[in-house]
Amino acid sequence: APFYVLGPIVTDIAPGYDHITSAIGGAIAAASGADFLCYVTPAEHLGLPDKEDVKEGVIAAKIAAHAADIAKGVKGAKEKDLTMARARKALNWDDQIKLSIDPDKAFKYRINKNISTAKTCSMCGKFCAMKIVSEYLGTSAMTC
Repeated sequence: APFYVLGPIVTDIAPGYDHITSAIGGAIAAASGADFLCYVTPAEHLGLPDKEDVKEGVIAAKIAAHAADIAKGVKGAKEKDLTMARARKALNWDDQIKLSIDPDKAFKYRINKNISTAKTCSMCGKFCAMKIVSEYLGTSAMTC
C-alpha cells in the first residue's frame, strides 16, 4: 500500500512557517520512500488557512517532492533543475520565470524588486559570480 505522510514537521519553533518545516520533513520522508506528501499551510496550528495559505503550503510540498525526486534519481527531475541553471547562467529572466514552480510570484519579484531595467539582477554588482566565473574560464562574460 502507498505510504502517505503529513509533514512531518521537523521542529516546533516555527509557527507561521510550518509549511517550510513540513517541506523539510517531507523531502526527507519522500527521499526515504514515502509515496505521497500532504501539504501543510503556514496557518497550521494557528488558525484556519485561507486561499493564499493553501497555495503556499501546496508549493512548499511540491518543492519537497521535487527535491526528493532529485535525491532518488527520478527521471527528468535533475533535468528540470539543469534547464533552470542554464537559464540562470544566461540571465534569461523570461525562461527563469516560465520554469519556476510559481511563475506568478517569480514575475512579481522580478518586476517589483529589481531596481534597474537592465538585463541584470540587483544583488551582486562587481561581485557577480557569473562574470567572475566567465572571466576565470575565458568564456563570454555574463553579468548579474
